[in-house]
Amino acid sequence: MREVVVESTSLRDRVVGVGYVASMSPWRARHPAAGREATPDPDRPPDGGSPVGRRVVLGLLGLGALGIATGTRAQDALTSVLAPIQLRDPTGLTSLLPVGDTFRFYSVTGSVPTRDATSYRLTVDGLVDRPTTLTLADLQGMPQTSLVRDFQCVTGWRVPEVHWSGVQLSRLLDHAGVQTEGRAIRLTSFDGTYTDSLTLDQARLPDCLVALQMLGGDVTHNHGGPVRLYMAPMYGYKSVKWLSGIEVTDHVVEGYWEHRGYDVDGFVGSSNGREIDERT
Repeated sequence: MREVVVESTSLRDRVVGVGYVASMSPWRARHPAAGREATPDPDRPPDGGSPVGRRVVLGLLGLGALGIATGTRAQDALTSVLAPIQLRDPTGLTSLLPVGDTFRFYSVTGSVPTRDATSYRLTVDGLVDRPTTLTLADLQGMPQTSLVRDFQCVTGWRVPEVHWSGVQLSRLLDHAGVQTEGRAIRLTSFDGTYTDSLTLDQARLPDCLVALQMLGGDVTHNHGGPVRLYMAPMYGYKSVKWLSGIEVTDHVVEGYWEHRGYDVDGFVGSSNGREIDERT
């Protein structure tokens, strides 16, 4: 199986702790609707869970500061503890914890089914000549592209130099045979709620991956696995987690966050009022 390696040499910006909170404030001011609707009703926690209490948040805050002080290993351990809490946190407060250059974990549903090598399926359909359903093994058997890029969230935090590997989205589109009427793709998640879209030209960019690996291993469930999208030049909300469907359409269909105030063309540094961010 042939592997194509693409490396990024751009300067990396690092956003940590309080810097994250400060950098997201101007964006929130420009996008009040997105800020309001990003957080579920705290009186109705998702999946029947309990709201994250003040003592828990304060305790995790102390652990977060300790993680930054004691290095990467402690931060990684803290992240593994925080992931399931952040995914079910109806207040959004745990996403503000100072965990350094690591991922924050978001879900718009609070609970996401688990898929594995046996149960995972990815459909490619819509305006294509050869609609298909792919298993995880099918995707693993295709030529893989590896690259190193930063992951930039529209709210300000960034994880530098993340290693990604997967199948270029353009390869899947070519395999399905996009019809002449096709102008865009609509992406769906097996969380049952999240969607997003790209133009066909954006989807064919060489650093747009259907990612199977990140951070040196398989994409975990908390990171949106076993398969997620990684759209390198765009903000993280365009990189759909728990990817289940790719539908070719004749126009761009606004996705979950676009309906809540985010820009449809979410390029880093030139959208959502965040010109300060550097594209890698």
